[in-house]
Amino acid sequence: MAKNLSFSYSKMGMYKECPQKYKFRYVHMLPEKPKYYFAFGSALHAVMEFIYNPQKPVFPTLTEALKFFDTTWNKTSFEQKGYASVEKELEGYAEGRRILESYYAQNAAAFTHPLSVETKSTLEIDGLNLISILDRMDYLGDGKIKILDYKTGKTVQREPDQLYMYQKVVENSPVIKALVQAKDPSVKEVRVGELSFYHLPTLTEMKFERAPDKEIFSFWQGVLKIADSIRAGKFDPTPGENQCRWCDYRNLCPVFTGKEYGASSSVKETHALPPTAQNPQEELSQKIDRLGELRAEAKKLEQEIITLMQQNKFERHFGSTFKAELNTCEKVELTDNAQVVELLTKLGLLDKVLVPTKTTVVRLLTDDTVSAKDKEQLRALVRRVQEVQLALEKIAQLP
Repeated sequence: MAKNLSFSYSKMGMYKECPQKYKFRYVHMLPEKPKYYFAFGSALHAVMEFIYNPQKPVFPTLTEALKFFDTTWNKTSFEQKGYASVEKELEGYAEGRRILESYYAQNAAAFTHPLSVETKSTLEIDGLNLISILDRMDYLGDGKIKILDYKTGKTVQREPDQLYMYQKVVENSPVIKALVQAKDPSVKEVRVGELSFYHLPTLTEMKFERAPDKEIFSFWQGVLKIADSIRAGKFDPTPGENQCRWCDYRNLCPVFTGKEYGASSSVKETHALPPTAQNPQEELSQKIDRLGELRAEAKKLEQEIITLMQQNKFERHFGSTFKAELNTCEKVELTDNAQVVELLTKLGLLDKVLVPTKTTVVRLLTDDTVSAKDKEQLRALVRRVQEVQLALEKIAQLP
């Protein structure tokens, strides 16, 4: 029997965004970089689970909820969360506390225990192993469930597809049916009574009625079509300015590299040396050429990083394993090499430098045996410019 395809709403969303991105993430299993908005959302979701824990008869106070938020937040560094700096992380932390204070002010008086929080459902259906995590379910009575999904992003407006997925899960999951029957043994069938998104930053709830069966059927056919495309290995990229600009896999994508990323490749193997040459001379030549290519690629990439950091006014920025920092230093240039040689010859200083380079000429400007008048003429042919350099440092990983 064929193994069911592991599937979820987030996987479907990534495939719809770009099949090639899905392939990098779930076929090649290349992790994405930390995203600050995921870390922010996860911390608030954890607090909501803490507040509404059905196993605790007494709801926590605001002080207790804020303390729990602090503990959760401080488990990881700002780099691990995906923030660009400590200052940005502090802004996120302050916003999280503000949201919780506002939430308590508006909702604490009406707190009621839900049926469940952060329920993980694994449903085998139509050849899929459908994995869902439902933020909160409230029991409305008569076998009816309210599904509530917390949102923490900037935008309030949402498409109902995610709630359609949850409706499919809730009404077909034996685990959720057992949860309902434990509360109400008379229930024979579980139905969704209401679906809603709750936007925590604005305390705004968007409610949807249960989707009609016909609408769910149409939605589900779209899900199965995507699943069939994944099984068939259809991962053609769908490039676009918005999705490509911030994609973690841009440097590996065939749209930008001109070649397919191999199924058995790894990030390191992308820069592997060519096959061993037939003799030592050819092998050495190939390695020299490859080193030249890598250095040219590194120089180009370094300049791209510097340009992006300057455009965004970043002095520091973080990858998943390295920190990049811009440093400004002073650099000297000779305005005209021919004039420099001519002047050194005229002043009788050419023998002092042997080879007239930037370093040897600048050294003459501090040489006590060179007259002040001669130094003045040399300074006229030396230009000092500010140069931005990129420093890379490996980030210490937590054990």
